[in-house]
Amino acid sequence: MQIEISIDEKYKIPKIIIKTDKVTDEVTEVMKKLSEDVPKVITGFKEDCAEVIEPESIYRFYSSQGKVFAVTDNGEYTVRTRLYEIEEQMNLKKFVRVSNSEIINLKKVSKFDLSLAGTICVKFNDGSDTYVSRRYVSKIKKILGI
Repeated sequence: MQIEISIDEKYKIPKIIIKTDKVTDEVTEVMKKLSEDVPKVITGFKEDCAEVIEPESIYRFYSSQGKVFAVTDNGEYTVRTRLYEIEEQMNLKKFVRVSNSEIINLKKVSKFDLSLAGTICVKFNDGSDTYVSRRYVSKIKKILGI
């Protein structure tokens, strides 16, 4: 994809034009990103208090017993958003699904242990760990370039 920026003082409001021979998935994704109004925030609940959670502080999201939790630098929060909604709104270059019940922040991973047969152990910077389900192993290996 080529990107061209033209500075012209007659345009007081930015104007975006996409020129293409056909609408591809890439073009559709760009149009979707450009048309999003306000970025959604992640709100976590802990001890009857609501807090805005910065995505950079999140280690992982996981679901358990019908609830979704966010593990952060400041502890664990309950999140009132479904995992599939979180997956849609988070940056896919930083956050990746590793199982049906978990999404991890790649920036918080210290290493991936590939020594286990058929699965991957994810070690986080805070010393905790989780496992990639067999269904998602090939996806993670592709992301890691293995």
